[in-house]
Amino acid sequence: MRMDGQEESSNVEDARGSGGGGGGGFRFGGGGIGIGTIVVALIAGWIFGINPLTLLGMFSGGGGQPVQMAPQAPAARPPAGDPEAKFVSQVLRSTEVVWTDVFREAGKTYQPPKLRLYTESERTGCGQGQAAMGPFYCPADGKVYLDTSFFQVMSKRLGAPGQFAQAYVIAHEVGHHVQNVLGISDKVDAARQRGSEAQANAMSVRLELQADCFAGVWAKRSQSEQGWRLEQGDIETALNAASQIGDDTLQRKSRGQVVPESFTHGTSAQRVGWFKRGFESGTPDQCNTFEARQL
Repeated sequence: MRMDGQEESSNVEDARGSGGGGGGGFRFGGGGIGIGTIVVALIAGWIFGINPLTLLGMFSGGGGQPVQMAPQAPAARPPAGDPEAKFVSQVLRSTEVVWTDVFREAGKTYQPPKLRLYTESERTGCGQGQAAMGPFYCPADGKVYLDTSFFQVMSKRLGAPGQFAQAYVIAHEVGHHVQNVLGISDKVDAARQRGSEAQANAMSVRLELQADCFAGVWAKRSQSEQGWRLEQGDIETALNAASQIGDDTLQRKSRGQVVPESFTHGTSAQRVGWFKRGFESGTPDQCNTFEARQL
């Protein structure tokens, strides 16, 4: 993809090298989640849309109250001349423009998220984030967290290279922010608390597929309205990224078998299909996964 001359967002915080880490990790069932305790391939299955509310059980109840953490270290704007930070900032700005327009058309006001760059470990409103877990959105503080070294993981370990695949990751996480702003995340979390584990997983799948669809909406509207260009093969790289992190694909690679009732993100075909649905329609009205009879 070519984003030459595109605006950059003012909502990027650069905490890389600030020492924002600490002990622990996201808490789950009284233990810490880290690369030493979970199969790397399974962690990779979560990295394109970790939702602390639905995957890590960090909140009790459906309110999504912030975890008590020490204050984050101060963060500055990314330095000029940093190509990765510039690209991330340009993509984030493009999401801000798209979702501001979408909300305005619906008579609403969009409040964009902050995107915080960090390395290795970072305090968040949802607990201690770790780079091994990949990019994620924290609804408690309204921020997207990204260690850009993950882009190398995408290319080398997941077979999903290319800038458009990277942009898809950011757009997916912003999709979770849109869900949070609209109150969708709270409703889903409340429903998950009332249901069985299988029902909770099914709701998580629908939440993740909607975020994939929202990423497709962003791609469609952004390139047509802001004038950046998709190059040959770009869409294929995003679809490949989506297919590489389908629950069925990752379970097959890590376990050798597929357990549908444990899915939390959807199959590869579902993720590709909902991204394409958003891209082809360009409207979030086509992203209501919660009323879809067939995913």
